[in-house]
Amino acid sequence: MAESSGFDPQLALSHKFPETTYTYTARDSVLYALGVGACARDAVDDDELKYVYHANGEQSLQVLPTFAALFSLASLPNGFNLPGLEYDQRLLLHGQQYIELYRPFPSSACIHNKVSLAGLHDKGKAAIIEFETKSYEKETGELLCMNRTTVFLRGAGGFSKSSQPYSYSNYQTDKASAVKIPKTHPFAVFEDSTQPSQALLYRLSGDYNPLHSDPMVAKIAGFSRPILHGLCTLGFAVRAIIKCICNGDPNLIKSITGRFLLHVYPGETLITEMWLDDSRVIYQAKVKERNQTVLSGYVDVHRLPSSL
Repeated sequence: MAESSGFDPQLALSHKFPETTYTYTARDSVLYALGVGACARDAVDDDELKYVYHANGEQSLQVLPTFAALFSLASLPNGFNLPGLEYDQRLLLHGQQYIELYRPFPSSACIHNKVSLAGLHDKGKAAIIEFETKSYEKETGELLCMNRTTVFLRGAGGFSKSSQPYSYSNYQTDKASAVKIPKTHPFAVFEDSTQPSQALLYRLSGDYNPLHSDPMVAKIAGFSRPILHGLCTLGFAVRAIIKCICNGDPNLIKSITGRFLLHVYPGETLITEMWLDDSRVIYQAKVKERNQTVLSGYVDVHRLPSSL
């Protein structure tokens, strides 16, 4: 428990995270797109070829909006650490990812990341920590996106100094409420298969946690084999929304929320179900083989295509 380590939440709130830079090239954006399944079913897909090839003589590639999640990973090179907070890395769970997008990403750029603590909550036997990363294009200073990453640290709770569990947020918590999946029939459904090697491909975008590649580490964590990265599953789901709702235009995406509910094994089939609620797309992703929901959330768009 964090209490035994003398963890002081007020000290955590005043902690200053180092600013970092992250440089990516067109090759990195292509590798990411392939890692989340772009063009896997059809190598000349009209909606997706633009993420991996300079189609029609274009000088730059388009970048998927979920590529933003890589900035939050790069902004915390030492992991989810706060002064005095001790936890077992093997007991960390990625609970949720929230992304706000302010402009389309260039094909290549140097990113300047600024990190702050967005939330800290004592859940008794666990702690929930939320990190906010604002990412700027270094050359222009323009704000590109904001990530809010929520992690669940089992065994790290119990640090409250009073009978009232400690809870801090520096944003409107109603924006992070769990999404309610409609009871009606989905507006759109998209089925896509992950490859048995999907996690090995996705990890090349920077998440080298052995849980996704090492069978022994996976078994220690309680899985029969390595599991897919949650952010990879999110990439599959948002790519389905871009295809089915946005007519293939990634620039319509305004913000993304994903709540990770259950693991996915590489090679399983993902079914993304989508509902429209004004300019919001509510979605959930299920594993077809086990009929279990693994991800839910919503995507806000700037506008809906007139063709819908």
